[in-house]
Amino acid sequence: MQAVIFDMDGTLFQTNKILALSLEDTFQYLRSINQWDGEAPIAQYREIMGVPLPKVWEALLPDHSIEVRERTDAHFLKRLIVNINEGKGELYPNVKEVFSSLKEIQCSIYIASNGLSDYLEAIVRHYGLDHWITETFSIQHVNSLNKSDLVQKIAEKYELTDAAVVGDRLSDIKAAKDNGFVSIGCHFDFAKEEELAQADRMIHDLNELTMVLTELNLAEVEG
Repeated sequence: MQAVIFDMDGTLFQTNKILALSLEDTFQYLRSINQWDGEAPIAQYREIMGVPLPKVWEALLPDHSIEVRERTDAHFLKRLIVNINEGKGELYPNVKEVFSSLKEIQCSIYIASNGLSDYLEAIVRHYGLDHWITETFSIQHVNSLNKSDLVQKIAEKYELTDAAVVGDRLSDIKAAKDNGFVSIGCHFDFAKEEELAQADRMIHDLNELTMVLTELNLAEVEG
């Protein structure tokens, strides 16, 4: 297998560690400019976790103007990055160990995320992941805001024909299938059973990934 393409939120990075904090900060900002009244819709956000942020604000702020949504987006991004830099977030267990194992077998590592570039770069920089990652791709890199198109962009740029996409949501699984890659679902915080059921394989800990890839490689050789 040439490469593994990872999702970021809910796959490598425990977004739940800073989600509520950042979202509460953001809706406090909206309250301060008289654009929100009531509690921050944290539960609603968790339900749609993984979709591009423009679609998040369409769902959470359906009656607000595009200008307010854009200001909200900018504030939320700022708070996320502050919380990352202050060490309030956390990677899932064994991320760096798995990355090291993949590098040892000359398997390239890419990120394909619905997160924004500055946010992704903050995570990669804070945890030193650029030591292993070939390149990080944000949904901002494709006009369609479609994860399948983002994975296609990676495949075309690096001439990938044999890869796995690892993620926790249906968009990751679909992106793998649409590009002829293996889909590996992560049964982590934001994952949904009915979505993971569509993946080729499922893992409960990133440590399982190396074994799954070995099994897939053996199956391919035997096939």
